[in-house]
Amino acid sequence: MLEQHRANYGHEEGVFSAPARVNLIGEHTDYTGGLVMPMAIDFETTAVLSPLDGKRAIFRSTNFGEELRFDLEAPEWKARGHWSDYPLGVLWALRERGIGMSGFAMSLGGDVPLGAGLSSSASVEVAVAVALLHHAGQELPLEELATLCRKAENEFVGAKSGIMDQFIVAGGVEGRAMMLDCRSLSFDLLPLPREMKVVICNSMVKHQVSTGEYGDRRDEVEAGQAVVQRELGLTLLRDVSLEDLESCRGKMNEESFARCRHIITENARVLAAAKALQAGDVVRLGGLMKEAHISFRDDFAASCEEVDKLVELADALPGCYGARITGGGFGGCTVNLVRAEDAEAFGSSLREAYSEATGIVADWFVCEPSDGALALKGKKEA
Repeated sequence: MLEQHRANYGHEEGVFSAPARVNLIGEHTDYTGGLVMPMAIDFETTAVLSPLDGKRAIFRSTNFGEELRFDLEAPEWKARGHWSDYPLGVLWALRERGIGMSGFAMSLGGDVPLGAGLSSSASVEVAVAVALLHHAGQELPLEELATLCRKAENEFVGAKSGIMDQFIVAGGVEGRAMMLDCRSLSFDLLPLPREMKVVICNSMVKHQVSTGEYGDRRDEVEAGQAVVQRELGLTLLRDVSLEDLESCRGKMNEESFARCRHIITENARVLAAAKALQAGDVVRLGGLMKEAHISFRDDFAASCEEVDKLVELADALPGCYGARITGGGFGGCTVNLVRAEDAEAFGSSLREAYSEATGIVADWFVCEPSDGALALKGKKEA
């Protein structure tokens, strides 16, 4: 990729990377000010940038084999349902923040599986943001960088995601999971017990966050949250108890009630999971993940037949403490906590069992908590 970039655009100004992420527990809680527990993983997006004369921006995707050009002085840019919406959205968000940009060419490439629930979009956004900030001679702290990338995804691309993905992709720390408070953006870094490995298995069923049922679920959550605000004066589901929600049940439809119940119980599970990690109790952590999948499947209604089969098969294999869906839902990956010595055999056995049950050959891998883009940038500069 680097040599091809040089051939196309000349010598690079810098090479920047951002990882993917997996969420151990805490799904669909981030946009209601809740708690999540993600970790960065070692898939990544790489951005190579070279300066250009004039006021033109070039984005080239090595994955899609396409190049697009934009006028930096154009009064507006519009999303068009294309891969370029994500880097262009970051450029738009920087301009909205008052950060100007001279001409550049950027090549983008990576190995983050698309539509797998591992946050390929945030990986692109953060890699682009770090590269463009360097090009502009600017720096932003973690909280502002993550918020800017979320703005690009929410307001330019049109995906109704929360802050978790961009925050962990930018700020992850090697060897640690992160419990993030999505309201205050405060966080704790938690070590993973050595006797446990995280195995990710891709159902090979793809989802697209910017359209369809993901947006429907968020609309249902927001409708329920609006009822709670009106009836009880509580702004976010983060502050709502199950008793509070039950008292408002007659004022909302059953779909909104169930979605909100998932979020309230999921926040409690994240707190319990943090305590389990701090105590090194992987059995308890695995049990919470099992509960989380049931809630996501039944109350949030955002799983699918193939993912449910993966979870069922995983739970029956030796060494598995717990398994659940990870990501926005409607396909994507499962995250599995597995006894370390069983991890490789677990992955192979799960793939074989899933193929026999569905006819689908799944990708799987053992992952480690990795550094986010800001730490990677610091290491490259050191």
